[in-house]
Amino acid sequence: MAERKYKTFWSFYNYYLTEHKDTVCRTLHFFGTSFVFIFFFEFIYTIYLGEPNFKILIFIPLAGYGFAWFGHFFFEKNKPATFTYPLWSLGSDFVMYWHIITLQMPAKMANAKKIIAAEK
Repeated sequence: MAERKYKTFWSFYNYYLTEHKDTVCRTLHFFGTSFVFIFFFEFIYTIYLGEPNFKILIFIPLAGYGFAWFGHFFFEKNKPATFTYPLWSLGSDFVMYWHIITLQMPAKMANAKKIIAAEK
């Protein structure tokens, strides 16, 4: 089956959510993205102190992708969307993070499943 080409971010986001059905995988994404924010703000703080620590930057992709890919390979058992749609996948991860912390995830997931099922 040919890979679907998405024309809008939000249509891709519905697909992205259906690739994250497993709660453990989403939790790992959440922790990875949390570490991304921590390392980013830590780096900004080192700039504020006048001694930028560029070594911190290496931990941003390691944390973000490491946790997410572990979740996909061992729990979700699918190929991460970032391999096919790197920028939209990155953006979707931050949107999903927001939906998790604002407790919108169950409703967003249910809606995405309906939309993707209707498209088939």
